[in-house]
Amino acid sequence: MMFFDSSYFIYMIPGLLAVMWTQYKVKSAYAKYSKVANSSGISGAQLARALLDRNGLTDVSVEQVAGELTDHYDPRGKVLRLSEGNFGGRSVAAAGIVAHEVGHAVQDLKNYAPMKIRAGLVPAANFGSSLGPILIIAGYFLRFSGLISLGIIAFAAAVIFQLVTLPVEFNASSRAMKMLSDGGYVYQEEYGPTRQVLSAAAYTYLAATLASIMMLLYYVGLSRR
Repeated sequence: MMFFDSSYFIYMIPGLLAVMWTQYKVKSAYAKYSKVANSSGISGAQLARALLDRNGLTDVSVEQVAGELTDHYDPRGKVLRLSEGNFGGRSVAAAGIVAHEVGHAVQDLKNYAPMKIRAGLVPAANFGSSLGPILIIAGYFLRFSGLISLGIIAFAAAVIFQLVTLPVEFNASSRAMKMLSDGGYVYQEEYGPTRQVLSAAAYTYLAATLASIMMLLYYVGLSRR
């Protein structure tokens, strides 16, 4: 029996379609609202600095990084890195994404439990996502069930990492909307567009998690053959 039989596609198609759809949604939402100026008129870098200072995060620096939608918060270096378009951008999309990343910095400050758990799972997740499938495939062809089980356990760690990532991302988006609203950085008519950008980005993590869970279920089914 071939490793990639018909059941592989049955398990993977839903997840792959979800990933493709959410990636399309986030890119289209960003493309649309990156052309709509935010009411405050400040750049992403200025907004990041204002929100960080407002939350007592004066030790967190703001830097520009190459690429599109490469924005992220580095908890080890205490650096908020913004993509070129959002660093200098004055759009609704830039405001939403910048506030989301500041939300992660606030999580770090407040020792938000899911974020700390996710950080602790990074080594296991990296090992599981890269070597887990290799161990499973090797065990399958060698008819070594113990190797398959080890690979499934390793890959499960990567799935758990993605599951823990969900509350981290959704919470950061929730914090972002509150910060923008409380600070008066977005007007009421901008709430909807800002939420669209944040929701589209968050749902990409949900889709990726679904795809990983389906892959794990396929591996578990494979081990029982």
